[in-house]
Amino acid sequence: MSLRLRLDKPWQPLTAETAQRLPGQLGVYQVADARGTVLFIGQAGARSPFGLRSELQREHRERGDGCQFRVEVNQQYRTRWFELLMVHKADHGSLPPDNAKNPPPLGRLSPS
Repeated sequence: MSLRLRLDKPWQPLTAETAQRLPGQLGVYQVADARGTVLFIGQAGARSPFGLRSELQREHRERGDGCQFRVEVNQQYRTRWFELLMVHKADHGSLPPDNAKNPPPLGRLSPS
């Protein structure tokens, strides 16, 4: 069995319509610019009233059109969020720009 660390689902355009269609479930998400450069890795947790839908609707309101996103429904959203941040840092040498503004305490991960 192979452990999948990276979020590799296809990107979707971040619009009001696509955000509205998301499930009200817990999970993690990535927001990227039009080129696919990850700007932010977020989580939809217990404080997100409608889970992923609420978080991506907020992201769209704050960023406007022109970005894209992908999500992963995951009940262990906080652990998965930390994991995605550590993998991004290992792959790119730094956190995504919007996460770097207020970084959580992270360990190190060395994915192969």
